[in-house]
Amino acid sequence: MTRTFLGMPATAPRGVGNLRGEESFPAAARRALGDTQLRRNLRHATTTIRAKSAAVIGELPDWAQLRAAGSAIKTDVMARLPELLEQLEAAVAAAGGTVHWAADALEANRIVTDLVRATGAQRVMKVKSMATQEIGLNEALEAAGIEPVETDLAELIVQLGRDRPSHILVPAIHRNRAEIREIFLREMPGVDPALTDEPAVLAAAARRHLRETFLSTPVAVSGANFAVAETGSLAVVESEGNGRMCLTLPETLITVMGVEKVIPTWADLEVFLQLLPRASTGERMNPYTSMWTGVTPGDGPQQVHLVLLDNGRSAVLADAVGRQALHCIRCSACLNVCPVYERTGGHAYGSVYPGPIGAVLSPQLTGMPDNASLPYASSLCGACYDACPVMINIPELLVHLRGQAPHPAGEKAAMGAAAYTMDHPRLYAAAQRAAGLARLAGPALPPPLNGWTASRDLPAAPPQTFRQWWAER
Repeated sequence: MTRTFLGMPATAPRGVGNLRGEESFPAAARRALGDTQLRRNLRHATTTIRAKSAAVIGELPDWAQLRAAGSAIKTDVMARLPELLEQLEAAVAAAGGTVHWAADALEANRIVTDLVRATGAQRVMKVKSMATQEIGLNEALEAAGIEPVETDLAELIVQLGRDRPSHILVPAIHRNRAEIREIFLREMPGVDPALTDEPAVLAAAARRHLRETFLSTPVAVSGANFAVAETGSLAVVESEGNGRMCLTLPETLITVMGVEKVIPTWADLEVFLQLLPRASTGERMNPYTSMWTGVTPGDGPQQVHLVLLDNGRSAVLADAVGRQALHCIRCSACLNVCPVYERTGGHAYGSVYPGPIGAVLSPQLTGMPDNASLPYASSLCGACYDACPVMINIPELLVHLRGQAPHPAGEKAAMGAAAYTMDHPRLYAAAQRAAGLARLAGPALPPPLNGWTASRDLPAAPPQTFRQWWAER
């Protein structure tokens, strides 16, 4: 087992990166903005989720205290992550499970592929998992001749449509039901040619398609929402029951989990199982909350494996400001309130982690050079911070990462001059007086600064500076 990488700075992980290739967020967003159907789909979905979430959050008088508790637990986890992971490893092993440590995506894919090959299976069924998307596990399995079958309805739609997820909670949020019907008719074996686009009819078609997979596939791969270091228990929360099938029916269960998902005690679940469903799906509790601890003879999977994935997380942990991003519980609340995400969708971010959390997590996991534009994919309105159930200060992280992004020489010079001016009171006072002359320029700036005022008016300078006002009083 290799766990020496934990808590150590790391380079960008191998096997995962910017999914846009060379296209920046501004270019991808501009193209997405031209897709009116996409924008209608996103507006309808995010508006609906926001309303449901606000209603159930409003029922709790102690929501603010719950958020603070969740934040405190996550801060504690980050402070002693190596210790908690070793405690988790010991507890899982004591319960009959096997723990594997993966430094990056390539190592995680190799571990999972070897475990599946050892069973002789040619097909695996999968529970929705951001971690397996992050490492490209489906592609690695297919390259090894193993068929992965997504069993979450939205993930199945994405897989059958040869598409990519666009949302953390609702991967097919960019598709409407008419588009889903066309995908099913084109790609789903044995589907009724008279299939309609009624949601219940589409769900029934998916259920029939997946039933054979559930009953005949001996290996399942899952992620984990939480892992309890105290007991070695793993937890998956979901809304459809497909997860329960995958976690109980197969002979072998392989779980790939980011190391940040560990929590110290069973009692800590009380906090997160109240926060997550309300912030994520707008429900008081998840319809299916599945927990398992190792192996129980004669009941459930008899071979249980846990792959603990670093893949850049140690580098994030080493950043005292950036490590806040590891508090994320993948609820997607920040996506549902973000005005930028609502207009561009998730594909423009070029990552499996879209929206505000993706704009701060992807640059840290896969390197700033590949994601330099993502920290600018925000108006810094702060809605994401207000919505986050564990109080991640995403605006602060965005500004922090903007400071690490490469900047043009002209911008560096301008910012350096501004910093020097502000650090010298007399020079700053003179600059303030000179700024008053800007009132004569009107609402626009001359070249080469006119690009900034092409879509906004230059704010008028006040008639007197604060220093002048203060001196008079």
